[in-house]
Amino acid sequence: MHGTIESAAKLDELRARATSLPLEQFDPGDPELFRTDTFWPYFDRLRREDPVHYCKDSMFGPYWSVTRYSDIMEIETNHSVFSSASALGGITIRDIDPDLRRESFISMDPPRHAAQRKTVAPMFTPTHLDNLALSIRERSAECLDNLPRGEVFDWVDRVSIELTTQMLAVLFDFPWEDRRKLTRWSDIATTIPGPDGLVATEDERQAELTECAGYFARLWKERIEQPPKSDLLSMMAHGAATRDMDAKNFLGNLILLIVGGNDTTRNTMSGSIYALSQHPEQYRKLRKNPGLLDSFVPEVIRWQTPLAHMRRTALSDFEFRGKQIKQGDKVVMWYVSGNRDEEAIEKPYDFIIDRARPRTHLSFGFGIHRCVGLRLAELQLKIIWEEILKRFDHIDVVGEPKRVYSSFVKGLETLPVKISA
Repeated sequence: MHGTIESAAKLDELRARATSLPLEQFDPGDPELFRTDTFWPYFDRLRREDPVHYCKDSMFGPYWSVTRYSDIMEIETNHSVFSSASALGGITIRDIDPDLRRESFISMDPPRHAAQRKTVAPMFTPTHLDNLALSIRERSAECLDNLPRGEVFDWVDRVSIELTTQMLAVLFDFPWEDRRKLTRWSDIATTIPGPDGLVATEDERQAELTECAGYFARLWKERIEQPPKSDLLSMMAHGAATRDMDAKNFLGNLILLIVGGNDTTRNTMSGSIYALSQHPEQYRKLRKNPGLLDSFVPEVIRWQTPLAHMRRTALSDFEFRGKQIKQGDKVVMWYVSGNRDEEAIEKPYDFIIDRARPRTHLSFGFGIHRCVGLRLAELQLKIIWEEILKRFDHIDVVGEPKRVYSSFVKGLETLPVKISA
């Protein structure tokens, strides 16, 4: 899409708009900016000139943008003022019809949040991750060995989606032959309905999520009747804080775990290939010294930032950095901006696989809502790259990626690549 001179000029024009547009007209949450990858200069300007910015009018209604690293951490840890509760709107910029809101532990405030989160936490302990590592390596090796040589294919579909979907099927002990349903439900959960979307209407979206709930309800019934096992569904079916969840809370937690296990790892897996294609000197560095994978992995996660934001709702009037946030206001913490904040991260626009402090990033959130599966995401990325480096001298990106139309999921829909024969 961006390969032609005409489209390159169009991108320059879109970026130039960010320097000329009055700040009061800024709407950094516009999904089109993310689809065209032209949002960066908007956030650069906001961090410099208006780090706590109010947008009066957008397709998502009015909202505040918090764009600096340290400010995001302050909002994220102030639970007495800034709520994640689904009843108030939840964790994304997009408001859901109150009748369709579904509670999950990420969209709960303390103290209820901790009890449900603790139910699934054993899945991500070091001992359990060591056990999972063996099967992750086997599946990664098999996937890479079956890739075509000397012809163009879509890395997102053949590798990123396939491996993350296999991982999800293992985590849920989900029927293997139906595993791509998990990918579909994850995409449906975060898509914006419309003529170019995965579904045309919100009704269609809800119908597919109802199908997801029905499928999992059957599996849940099986788990309740079996002794406890070490899959996420069994953990929730037998957990004191989760076994009596109502239908909305059940589906809310399922969607959270599906999206959390799918989008973040999948988009970082795709982003890692694209990042190295843009920075060939870093690829050479990695090939020369595979020991750099330990810092390469968190650097990719920062550089890609697979979820662009999280949202909170103000529980009371609050003055923040000289701005008057009112009770009920929507406050969006832009992780994607915090991860490019030069006050927190040295040379934030550079992709540096041997950074001194690569874990200084916001991609997994901060505080009590920090991603429960972050170590598993890092493990999957490290193993796939260990296996890639054993097999391929080079993976050529042969066209621009197609990016997701979303200001929440920051991902690649397709990425055409070629591995030399």
